[in-house]
Amino acid sequence: MTLEAIADKRETTTEKTKKESDSFVRAIARGFSVVEALGEQPGRHTLSETAKRAGLTRATTRRMLATLVTMKYCETDGRYFQLRPRSLGLGMSYLNALPFWASSHRIVENLRDEIGESCALAVLDEEDIVYVQRWPSRRILATNLGVGSRLPAYVVSLGRVLLAALPPDKLDEFLKTATFQQLTPRTITDPKKLREELARVREQGFAWVDAELDPSICGMAVPVRNPEGRVVAAISINTISGSITEAAAKKRFLRPLQRAAQDIRIQMPSGIS
Repeated sequence: MTLEAIADKRETTTEKTKKESDSFVRAIARGFSVVEALGEQPGRHTLSETAKRAGLTRATTRRMLATLVTMKYCETDGRYFQLRPRSLGLGMSYLNALPFWASSHRIVENLRDEIGESCALAVLDEEDIVYVQRWPSRRILATNLGVGSRLPAYVVSLGRVLLAALPPDKLDEFLKTATFQQLTPRTITDPKKLREELARVREQGFAWVDAELDPSICGMAVPVRNPEGRVVAAISINTISGSITEAAAKKRFLRPLQRAAQDIRIQMPSGIS
């Protein structure tokens, strides 16, 4: 038995011990790991690079890549592998399934045009927020973010709104297990202080975060609810830190944000959780 085969057997045994069940298919998990690895910069990778990034053996990765090439999700020149446009459909399937995504485009864009600052719509995914809409202003901020970009939820206004809406047990779990890093001198990293801040966000109905992710950026966000009243997303306005106070931002941004959130809610079909 070759070293590669031994490693592949060890990998399989480990996955069986940790993950195998009637409701878990290892091949699918491996395939998605390879797709995610191929999506990392610089956008094309050798077999060895892909295996390392995916946390799989070369043998397993080779089979996954061969399958993806056959299905036209990726292509190869014999040395490097890279995703093909068809793979974009995986992400678009999620976006198209969101009951508010298509109708929110014009609403978020109009908010950006009205305010003249960058605006975004995001959802919560475990410890991160994921952008599903982002309309930058003509004033360019330091960050380069787009649809699919992720940021730590605890440190941005969008995330604070979404975390504040979690059921108590899920919020407790987040505060116990999440990783908090001191990204700037203002970053809240103490779980107790963050819980207090989230309680304030929940009570006042909006979040204001200034220079906690990046010293140059501040933002305000409000929740987006579905017709049944459940928070399903958050919408935000972001601008340059130091250019506006929380009081001034509340006076200028809060009402337009709430109006945009209500417009998105109105256009959502009812009966969808």
